[in-house]
Amino acid sequence: MSVWIAVIATGVGCYLLKLGGLVTPQRVLDDPRVRRFTDLVPVALLTALIAVQALAPDGRTLEFDGPRLAGLAAAVAALLLRAPFLVVLAAAAAVAAGLRLLA
Repeated sequence: MSVWIAVIATGVGCYLLKLGGLVTPQRVLDDPRVRRFTDLVPVALLTALIAVQALAPDGRTLEFDGPRLAGLAAAVAALLLRAPFLVVLAAAAAVAAGLRLLA
């Protein structure tokens, strides 16, 4: 039963968050501080998500997994070379899988 309470509460929270974005006055959205914040927050959240998934896969302990970090490094290199997103994913997966196969 408590799982359903969490699911419903999350759904209501998401709805209210979406509603808050729709009813926010345009003058607030035009503020340069708000605009800068909305430009930087998604990048910071995605970076944090990548770091947690790469360095703490179980969510509790810091773990340096060689193939995983090598795959992340391959993805960064592909991004720096301006590769398309699917190429970035394929490069990271190939490097990580290759190193796991060799180990």
